[in-house]
Amino acid sequence: MTEFWMDSQGAGMLHVCSWAPEGEPKAVVQIVHGIAEYALRYDGFARYLAERGFLVVAEDHMGHGRSIDGGSIQGYFHGGWFAAVEDTYRLLRKTRQEYPSIPYVLLGHSMGSFMVRTLLCRYPDSGIAGAILSGSGWQPGVALAGGIQLAQAFCARVGQTNPSQTLDKLIFGGYNNRVEHRRTRFDWLSRDQKAVDAYVADPLCGFTASTGLLRDMLLGIRFVQNREHLKAMRPDLPVLFISGGDDPVGAYGKGVLRAVQAFREAGMKHVCYRIYPLCRHELLNEINKTDVYEDIQKWLEPVLMEE
Repeated sequence: MTEFWMDSQGAGMLHVCSWAPEGEPKAVVQIVHGIAEYALRYDGFARYLAERGFLVVAEDHMGHGRSIDGGSIQGYFHGGWFAAVEDTYRLLRKTRQEYPSIPYVLLGHSMGSFMVRTLLCRYPDSGIAGAILSGSGWQPGVALAGGIQLAQAFCARVGQTNPSQTLDKLIFGGYNNRVEHRRTRFDWLSRDQKAVDAYVADPLCGFTASTGLLRDMLLGIRFVQNREHLKAMRPDLPVLFISGGDDPVGAYGKGVLRAVQAFREAGMKHVCYRIYPLCRHELLNEINKTDVYEDIQKWLEPVLMEE
């Protein structure tokens, strides 16, 4: 694994990780991480792919991971949602220029899945071979509009670069409700207690995001749920949704199915999904993560052969 830095569209520099296989890569997988985490949390999965011939790249978003050292505020997107999405797209373009003749796949998790969905709408001609959306979902329109208004009010009250425990609790506080025998605030992430404990102990994980980032994320979700924006996606692009059956972000499967339906209604021809019973939000850190790794690889192989 190697690390380098690149300019951010918003502010400062982005920390980027790259996992290279032995020999020439057969394809690129770009990982787009979620809120309050960072690229190196995907090291195990990235090494799994690299051992099988894939080049893997991932940036720490503005306000996340080591990109904070590059000059951004923790938990804040300078320039808003689309600036962060542009950072992801810049890494895509940079890597595609370096490897123009091999297929390229995006894999977004949680907030990262909504960033990838934004990219699919804004850059349908990006040239990617496929997209994997992990821990994604669909927000009811009324609840989403109310959340945006609430976030905007908190931005005005405490400042958009500052966190609000109250707003954070209002948005994420119910995620643990269905977990039996709760030990931490983050048990909804995985049934693997070691993975949860590592997350809790990591100072770069689980922080309270700024009111501005929470507002921007909700605005991003509204963007990707707009029917006209969905119609802009490339209709023949293969897309895989994966989610845990006990993932509150995907409304325990219902939100995932609604998102799949919206993609198909927008004319997407090759959309499939897999919901893993009993699994929680972070499939790549679940107790059956090896099965998930293998399923992703199985999906990738025919997609890459079509390129």
